[in-house]
Amino acid sequence: MTEGKWGVAHIHASFNNTIITITDVTGAETIAKISGGMVVKAARDESSPYTAMQMANILAEKLKDKDIMGIHVKVRAPGGNKQRSPGPGAQAAIRAFARAGIRIGRIEDVTPTPHDGTQAKGGRRGRRV
Repeated sequence: MTEGKWGVAHIHASFNNTIITITDVTGAETIAKISGGMVVKAARDESSPYTAMQMANILAEKLKDKDIMGIHVKVRAPGGNKQRSPGPGAQAAIRAFARAGIRIGRIEDVTPTPHDGTQAKGGRRGRRV
């Protein structure tokens, strides 16, 4: 088996867009980067699972060119006092990487959590519908 290099895939998946950045293991140098708007024309499709699969396939080709054979995945939702669950593109992107022949090391959630920062939107009694 040929021993290749490893990288880190930072997947930022919100409900409006999905951004995937591939860095080296230290996270200092960006190898490749793509967002939903670079793949589709309609803004409503930026966060869709299909778009995330296309993005992952494009990045997988770039990774193979740079002889990176495996990635560790860091999934990030908007977090803070916003949404804490990642958007629909996160899981689809990870699946597409695996299907494209890229080995996946560890998958970790790096969503920022507030340590009681600012007041959440919607007021004391929440959003009343």
